[in-house]
Amino acid sequence: MTIRVGIIGASFAREAYLPALRTIDDVELGGIASARIESARSAAGEFAIPHAYYDWERMLGEHEFDLVCIATPTVFHAPMTLAALKAGAHVLCEKPMAMNSDESAAMLETAETQGLLHIIGHELRFNPNRRKIKSLLDSGAIGELRHLNIQSVSATWGDPASRPAGDWWSREETGGGRLGASGSHLIDLLRFWLGDIGAISGQVATMVPQRVDRDGGAAWLATADDQFSFTTEMRSGALCSVFVSGAGRHGTGTQTQIYGSEGTIMLADSDEKLLVARAGETFDDQSLRDRNADLPGIGPGIWNVSFVALMEELTAAIREGRPLAWGASFADGHQCQLAMDALRRSSRERRWISL
Repeated sequence: MTIRVGIIGASFAREAYLPALRTIDDVELGGIASARIESARSAAGEFAIPHAYYDWERMLGEHEFDLVCIATPTVFHAPMTLAALKAGAHVLCEKPMAMNSDESAAMLETAETQGLLHIIGHELRFNPNRRKIKSLLDSGAIGELRHLNIQSVSATWGDPASRPAGDWWSREETGGGRLGASGSHLIDLLRFWLGDIGAISGQVATMVPQRVDRDGGAAWLATADDQFSFTTEMRSGALCSVFVSGAGRHGTGTQTQIYGSEGTIMLADSDEKLLVARAGETFDDQSLRDRNADLPGIGPGIWNVSFVALMEELTAAIREGRPLAWGASFADGHQCQLAMDALRRSSRERRWISL
């Protein structure tokens, strides 16, 4: 079976989606759409896609796709997903799933009603080290889980002149901000590893609102968050603390520490070393290397490499007419959206919110 694919968005899709799809047999890239037609044409030329569009609705109307992949600003996720589903296509939607849980609920309901496959771009579920963490936790390798810490600091927004004026990632009204960009991934990992969230408390903030256009120097205002932190009480009883900032002037990367009654797990994205120790023992390097890391044309880093396994699973499920064996479905995306909505409410009301 040849899977006919349409792409909406030509930035991250060009970095991760298209290189991954190119490694899979019997995939036909039928069209790509972007609000910047020059980007669509450039990607179309690089990946031998016959049709480039400015108007994504026109592309959906002129082609029959088996799969539509959406990698656009968040504000467009719901309308694009709903249109693709109604056209009969399975959908890969980039994270965060939607602007709010009302939108994500509608996306999930439509996908389920149509009987179509749906997956969110939480590619870290396909990373071997993060899957190994799930296996270790499920097997009780470090005993009863007591606490999990994640800290991530980058300099992405630290310099007021680091972003172009009107950058969608810096605008709340388009779905920008660190919570959606990286917080959605971390919330999904917490659920992947530990199950559902029971309650959440935290803060969402814009630390560097006064910004300067990196090209022309004009002043502009950022409205999206560049920092957030939260504590969750998982339904299992485990406590999790997460701190993420894009407002540093120096990045320290992401560190994860997981503490159990009988041992500890540590993972840092700087070297991707997975270290595990039982009580009274020294740490043992149990790192795993992604089997797709050396494929030609795949960009470096876990984000690009992990998408190969995601696309392999998604296309296999489409061909075999089966549910996804791995991956974050729209149901997972909706739960993540509920948690993000609750965190924003917690920040406004300065209190714990139960999910």
